[in-house]
Amino acid sequence: MKSKDQNTEQAIMNAAVEIFQSKGMAGARMQEIADKAGINKALLHYYFRNKQMLFEAVFKSALGQLAPEISKIFNADLSIEEKITAFVSYYIPFVNQNRFLPVFVIQELNNNPVFAEQFFSANALPKTEKFRYQLIEASKIGEIRNVDPDQFVLDLFAVVVFPFVGRPLMKNLLQKDDQGFDDLIQGRIEHVTTMLLNSIKK
Repeated sequence: MKSKDQNTEQAIMNAAVEIFQSKGMAGARMQEIADKAGINKALLHYYFRNKQMLFEAVFKSALGQLAPEISKIFNADLSIEEKITAFVSYYIPFVNQNRFLPVFVIQELNNNPVFAEQFFSANALPKTEKFRYQLIEASKIGEIRNVDPDQFVLDLFAVVVFPFVGRPLMKNLLQKDDQGFDDLIQGRIEHVTTMLLNSIKK
């Protein structure tokens, strides 16, 4: 049996990300992914037997990069303000480069809960305990206003994730084309950071 080449596998993964991002899981075709990767369809199926297996590999790769970085930020020896700034500055550009990820997470939780549960149980989700404790302690001594740490973490993720999940809706609501919406997303790094920091100021 011939061995699998890492460069070919990475080319397939890169092509899959691009196709999944532009066509969605349902609209993506293995032949199109093979063409984008510069290989034939038979070779693609040698690496990934079907589209679901390829999707799961892409999903694991992207989320596997994201969770440890977020945990690193939340557990670093940084102030609350520095953690918020670092989180937003990392998360928005990352998800903008992997736009399929938030939608696919929701899609898999609904359509393939067994895979999602197995993945999340086997892989570390972002660890927020230290950050939430930091919020509680800072509230107690009056450094920040009194905030519910769980609600704040929900807010933190919601304001950065929703524009990507709701992209088609928000593009129409705000009457933006793709470039206009991309420009809006770039501006959200500063906007969201300022909004979140202002929300905890006394």
